[in-house]
Amino acid sequence: MAALIEAARASGYPAQIVLVISNVPDAPGLARAEARGIATRTIDHRTFGKDREAFERDVDRALESHRVELVCLAGFMRRLTHWFVGRWQGRLLNIHPSLLPAFKGLDTHARALAEKVKLHGASVHFVTAGLDEGPVIAQSAVPIFATDTAEMLASRVLDVEGPLYAASLRFVASGEARLEGACVIFEGAALR
Repeated sequence: MAALIEAARASGYPAQIVLVISNVPDAPGLARAEARGIATRTIDHRTFGKDREAFERDVDRALESHRVELVCLAGFMRRLTHWFVGRWQGRLLNIHPSLLPAFKGLDTHARALAEKVKLHGASVHFVTAGLDEGPVIAQSAVPIFATDTAEMLASRVLDVEGPLYAASLRFVASGEARLEGACVIFEGAALR
């Protein structure tokens, strides 16, 4: 989130961050966003019990009230319903700490080390109903060293996540990348 806020402050960046929503009332990102003059909203999923769609309809109302066009998930550790994913199809992005399709879900760094892969990294993808299965917009890789711990690898992946997410949002917000069926189509996009 912080990387997206900073990127959006640059002249010519094609997106503006207008709202930060958290389902966790004391999430540090809320204070960071407020400090930058960005509207925030807490919608605690626990107050909705098991009614996930009611929670998401409240989120959707908040997004609509701020005229949001794209949603970027960051640290949002809840599966979204088919209703919400369908409502925001092609306008809903997520960052995941692996080179998808490898290591979907949790504990990606430890799993990468256990599998003894040589490269790990991060992926930004369009969100679909399947967990971490959406079409990938962009990826950034980091090497895995023999001496790595999960924490060391996580730190190196975190270093590439911010710039990767900011570039991916720029691609989508500018129209250089779009979701077409199950594919990401690039129109004249240039890596910057």
